[in-house]
Amino acid sequence: MLKPTLAFAAILVASALLTPTVSQAAETNSVRVSYADLNLASKVGQHRLQARIAGGARIVCEIEDSRQMDLAAATNLCRSDAIEGARPAYEAAVAASLHPRVEVLGAASIVVTGR
Repeated sequence: MLKPTLAFAAILVASALLTPTVSQAAETNSVRVSYADLNLASKVGQHRLQARIAGGARIVCEIEDSRQMDLAAATNLCRSDAIEGARPAYEAAVAASLHPRVEVLGAASIVVTGR
């Protein structure tokens, strides 16, 4: 009679520990990367923005213990996806700098998102 009770208690404890992990995996983090101070018409400005985007990817894709192989792989995949997700905005910003126009209240930033 005691074994089923202990087994049920173990399942309850395990599910309580698992729930926060699953909900955290579903969260989406994002950070805004500014390029207002960069000249994106120059290669130097473009490289600096790429470095900022990569830095943003490191921030939003921070996994607690990335020394474990599976977590390190997940971290790298998250960072690659975040950088690729920001690529269209990066390309649009560079194209806009090469063909300048007046833009009222334009946002000079890119949002980098990780999961």
